Amino acid sequence: MRKHYLDNIRWMTVILVVIYHVFYMFNHIGVLGGVGPLGSSMYPDIFMYVVYPWFMVLMFLVAGISSRYSLSKRTNKEFLKERVVKFLAPTTLGLFVFHWISGYINLRIGGATELMPSFLIYPISVLSGQGPLWFIQLLLIFSLLLVLIRKIDKNDKFYNLCKKCNTVIILLFGILLWGASQILNMPIITVFRFGIYFTAFLLGYFVFSHDEVIEKVVKIRIPMLCLAVIGSIGYTIFYFGENCCEGPVLKTFFTNAYMWIAILAIIGCFKKYLDKTNPVFDYLSKSSYGIYIVHYPVVLVPAYLFYTYTNLPTALIYILVAVIGLIGTFILYEGIKRVPVLRFIILGIKKKKKAE
Repeated sequence: MRKHYLDNIRWMTVILVVIYHVFYMFNHIGVLGGVGPLGSSMYPDIFMYVVYPWFMVLMFLVAGISSRYSLSKRTNKEFLKERVVKFLAPTTLGLFVFHWISGYINLRIGGATELMPSFLIYPISVLSGQGPLWFIQLLLIFSLLLVLIRKIDKNDKFYNLCKKCNTVIILLFGILLWGASQILNMPIITVFRFGIYFTAFLLGYFVFSHDEVIEKVVKIRIPMLCLAVIGSIGYTIFYFGENCCEGPVLKTFFTNAYMWIAILAIIGCFKKYLDKTNPVFDYLSKSSYGIYIVHYPVVLVPAYLFYTYTNLPTALIYILVAVIGLIGTFILYEGIKRVPVLRFIILGIKKKKKAE
């Protein structure tokens, strides 16, 4: 039976990622990669403080759950073949065809296009155009590692043991993630947080793919939701003005406690109240992967153009970039998935009926 609440968590989180990148483009807190701070007020950055600690960790945890369900119907070989096709094409061929646009805009922002020979602009744009594709790259690596781990736990002894986790252990996983946040972090490309993301992925696979565990999370959803709301306010106030996307903040106990409480609240509430579907939810669920892949250039280009070439009011620029980013992403996705060669190169999807 399909877990609709997981589908809904996935597409709603992807929408949050798109909106997050609107605020990220104009952030005032030193997060690199945007087009530059817009206006003098830092209050729009509040959205980043609220969502950044938990939304990608949640994505990896859900990916781990989905991997368990996928492997229950596939052999290791079939699973890897599917993942390699789905993840490798967008992160390699897709860079040359589509994501180089992000790299080019980044070069323009930094003034590099005026300093380098013209014949180098395209290849360097390709190399620097990865953007959010890092998530897909890590999923591919984690999928490969998961298959190796499954060879160790051949008879699912550890997996079945994890089914017995009680509420206290579930809460204490937050300490495990706090510890994981301290290790395997790349120093420059800070999004590559191998430690915490792989731990979340494995927790999804071994622990949260059990219905028994999810039911325990459902029972604590209300206190977790209340604590998450309080935590988001306290976290934002406490760290306001600091870069919430780098190690000094991300490694703190406060960050990881807020992160884990928010994730448990979301899983519990979605299971209880949004374990259902309808035509709109179904479309968004099937489109979420493609939306994630194509959204970044669609947000970056208008953000750069409005920031560089207009003097529109700050609030209007935020609204225009958000509207263009969201609507433009869906339109572009719908166009790409109808062209077989682009569908494969950019989305990693061979057959139209499998477009997600």
